Amino acid sequence: MADTPTTPARRGRPARISREQIVDAAIAAGNLDTLTMRELATRLGVTHAALYRWVANRDQLLDLVNEVMVERVLPADGPDGQEWRPWLADLAWGMHDAFLALPGYATRLSRPHRHTDPALGRLRAAVIAAFTDAGVPPHLAEQSWYVFITSVVGWLATQEHPLDLGDSTPRFDLFLGTLLRGLPAREPGAERR
Repeated sequence: MADTPTTPARRGRPARISREQIVDAAIAAGNLDTLTMRELATRLGVTHAALYRWVANRDQLLDLVNEVMVERVLPADGPDGQEWRPWLADLAWGMHDAFLALPGYATRLSRPHRHTDPALGRLRAAVIAAFTDAGVPPHLAEQSWYVFITSVVGWLATQEHPLDLGDSTPRFDLFLGTLLRGLPAREPGAERR
């Protein structure tokens, strides 16, 4: 995808920023929930007007962050039929690393809000395709997507705001192994594959 602003071009000197720079500056800011557009423009060394040529408002900024984050974590190729577990594990580890690098990101995704941007739709479609390519019926592939995304994002959100559940540190590898053994979703009473 080309690095083009989301709003029509305006007269004046062209912006000296790219979508990757905007997202990298948002990540470097430390917490997406508290980041203001003014702070982001300052971090980028540009005026508000230059930033607003790329993102018209905070929602567009968050959509841009989603777009770049999904590009960073989504494997280029889908799994080969029955090999969906290693592919899904790679995706989950990519989400772990990228989402936790931006404090507040997993927490924001886990909260009720608009999830209609195309980037998350691409992630959804890829995960559903991984299941359907392995022979999972479409309605159960959709349910498997829900289980996967809510589980992984929820686990990552609790790492940003840890629960006091005991002395040991929660391990993503154990969580992920347990999650993948339980997928794909199946109807109650159906045999495990």
